[in-house]
Amino acid sequence: MTDEQERVRPSGVWATAVGVAKVRALETERENALFRDPLAQAFATAGGLAPSAPPLPGDEAARRRRMGLAFSIVIRTKFLDDLLREASASGVRQIVLLGAGMDSRAFRMAWPDGTRLFEVDTSAPLDFKESVLSQERAVARCERITVAVDLRDDWPSALVAAGHDPTAPTAWIAEGLLIYLPEDAVELLLSRIGAQSAPGSCMGLTLGSRGVIERFGADAAPGSAATMWVSEMPDDPVGWLAGHGWEAHPHTLRERAAAYGRPISTPPQGEEQPGGLISAVRR
Repeated sequence: MTDEQERVRPSGVWATAVGVAKVRALETERENALFRDPLAQAFATAGGLAPSAPPLPGDEAARRRRMGLAFSIVIRTKFLDDLLREASASGVRQIVLLGAGMDSRAFRMAWPDGTRLFEVDTSAPLDFKESVLSQERAVARCERITVAVDLRDDWPSALVAAGHDPTAPTAWIAEGLLIYLPEDAVELLLSRIGAQSAPGSCMGLTLGSRGVIERFGADAAPGSAATMWVSEMPDDPVGWLAGHGWEAHPHTLRERAAAYGRPISTPPQGEEQPGGLISAVRR
């Protein structure tokens, strides 16, 4: 039996990781790509998404929402790539990807010697991912350690058992994750991250902007990502993260897109609150 025949098909929340991989694959094909992810298309194809771009919905509003979501994935990927490069340059050698999905940063980014990158996710996506990586004969560019555990369980203990050192600085990434967690689970996750973070640690978060669930969820297709979104960013993300011991620097998607040479041409709908993309430091 081949890897493809044995592979479990994506389902539930983790299936959205395959959709993210598809967006990254399309960005990789651009001449002026903000990043290149050579493994993204393999993940997307293995997950049942065709090599070519899927047709956009006929409804104009739905088409715009879909394009907007894909655009946000591209910008947040670049934002977090930069955060990790800065962390590495400052001497951080532990990286933790929470809800890692089809993230291939261990393979596509250059890492200093001694870097250990932990991918935390449940066993289903990690097993799926491993079968694709084996098929592609992918070789990590740092020490890559997978930690199969549900983030609703005692993942800090599993992470430490896998070799994470809470006394050394860590760069944490929660990309496209918090929007799927209810408020109490988000608070618990941040408390646990804080308890595992030595001074000098940093964190990159993506948060759903205010009103995004209403805008995208109203007519979302059954089983689509938007039907599983349950949380948005707080009114005061800086104060919120300060309460968890972090010095936060929030950014809007529009601001970062302009900085990356991909300005958003449409005017904002009302006043845009900072906070959709957050970098934070543990002093």
